[in-house]
Order: sequence, then structure tokens, then C-alpha cells
Amino acid sequence: MACTLRSGVTHRNSLARRPPMSEPKTGWFQRLTAGLSRTSKQMGDQIAQVFAVKEPLSQAKLDELEEMLIEADLGPHSAARITERFAAETFGKDVDEAEIKAALAEAIGDELASRVGRFEPLSGPRPYIVLFIGVNGSGKTTTLGKIAADLTARGAKVLVVAGDTFRAAAVEQLKVWADRAGADFVSRPTGSDAAGLAYDAVETAKAKGYDVVLIDTAGRLQNKQGLMDELLKIIRVIKRLDPEAPHETLLVLDATVGRNALAQENIFGNQIGVSGIVMTKLDGTARGGVLVPVAQASDSPIKLIGVGEQIEDLQAFDARAFARSLVGLADPAR
Repeated sequence: MACTLRSGVTHRNSLARRPPMSEPKTGWFQRLTAGLSRTSKQMGDQIAQVFAVKEPLSQAKLDELEEMLIEADLGPHSAARITERFAAETFGKDVDEAEIKAALAEAIGDELASRVGRFEPLSGPRPYIVLFIGVNGSGKTTTLGKIAADLTARGAKVLVVAGDTFRAAAVEQLKVWADRAGADFVSRPTGSDAAGLAYDAVETAKAKGYDVVLIDTAGRLQNKQGLMDELLKIIRVIKRLDPEAPHETLLVLDATVGRNALAQENIFGNQIGVSGIVMTKLDGTARGGVLVPVAQASDSPIKLIGVGEQIEDLQAFDARAFARSLVGLADPAR
């Protein structure tokens, strides 16, 4: 059965009309800080308690700090390394909360600095094929929609593919995003073969000169081999048309699930292969620190993070800005 192509309003007059996600807009730090406010408030309160008494760092305080970092879901390994750094620091008895936060932000930033990746779909081959994977509810469809809107606003010709053919609601939601973005959209009836849809969509994109193809996928039962087999089939058929495709496989993880995100990364990363991670819903949890152990455990870099529902709330991952926001520090540029 042929896929249904529904056209949106596509703009190609200038690929530089709007700053890309790799260049965060003015105000992003403020949105990031607001999004991470639950985590930073919890961490700030705990730091204040740990260092309430003005005295040099003792082993007892270092132990409290390590426990606090673990409770914030930074993970035991990162918590231990950061605590070791604090043990080597020379803090006098007059150390204040701001100094502690600055040192903590620097340490967290160092933990993440090597785990930063770039998402640049307009710098690669045409069409640039992006596969979105992850469990249902992680924010895949919304993330795809935000990226589509960002790309079309920059003049790209984008094809959105509703590869989650098992959920009619997912297809409808994605269609709304495609229409809003001015991207073209392809889908098939519920229960159709997702791999066949992906093949036809990529074939169409190559024939009609699309810049980017964004493919949504199913995300039910990530611990079942059936889903993995389906995703691998999609990849196999795409490679028949372009051996280098998909050019990007983004794993979308929901920060609100806490350390369960580590298990999801392990399953998808080992069986499917992931080129980059998108961490969403950082505004909906007091455990935003989970990004740290996910970044450390994954072979793939963190490329994008989301802290809200607006298009501008999905941006390139900046380790230093994230670390400062996580502990509740202001933008040093302000």
C-alpha cells in the first residue's frame, strides 16, 4: 500500500533564517534554569544544610555531599569523583554557599564535558535521514515535531514519517506537529508495516529533493525482542536506498523516569545502535541529575535537551550551562 503524502507549507528560501539548535537563542539559559528549578532547589537546600556550619570540610561533610549527589541521581561513580575533588579543594571556614555551588558546577561540568554531541542535520547528505527511537511517553513525537519546526523555519524541506503505525493517537499528534511546522507528512493505516512505510518515504524524499527525513517509531515494550526486530528491519530497508542511513539515530529519554533511563539506554544502545541522546522533560522532575550517569554510561553523546513544551525549549546540550543551572547558579554572562 502506498504511503499517503500530505503537504505542508515548506520554505526553502534561506537555510539561515533562524538560528539552529546548535546555537542556542538568547534566553535559553533562563529557560534551562527555570526548567531545572526543581532539581536546583532541592540541591540548593541540601547544600545549605551540609555547609550550614562555617568550618573547613570534614570527612563527615564530604560523606554528606556524596550522599546528596547520589540522591540527586548523579550516580555513585560521578558522586564519588566529585566528592574526591572537593576533598582536594582548599575551602576555609568562611566558605559560603555560592563558592560551594560554583565548585560543584565546575566539577559536574567536567564530568559532562566529553559527553557533548552536535545535531546538525543540514550539514550532511541530502536527504539527511533521522530515526527517533525510545519508549512510548518519552517525548519522541514532540521532540520530532520541535525539530521539524526548527528546520522548516530555517528553510529546509522536511518530510515527517509516522512510523509508529500501531498507535493512531501518535500518528494524529505527529500530523498536528507537521502541519504546525509546515513540513510534509506521510502515514499509513493503523497496523501497517512500519518498515515498508519508511522505505517508501525515503524513496520519495530522494526523488523529490527533501533536505531532511524525520522518522518516528513505535516504542512499546522496550524489553521485548519484537520491538527491537521491528526497528532493525526499518534500518535494514532504509540502507537498501542509502547504505549510510540512517544518518542519525536519536534515543529520546524521559528524565522523569530517573535511573530507569539508564536501563532504556542500555537496551536500545546495545541492540539498535544510537548516535545521540535527547533528554526530555527535565522540567518535570527533581531528579534532573540523572543526565549525568546516563551520559557517563552511554557510548553516545548527549545532543539535545528539553525543558518545556515550546519549540525553543529543545536546544543543543551545553555541559557547562547545564551544570550551572543544575546547582542554581546564574548565567555568568549576565
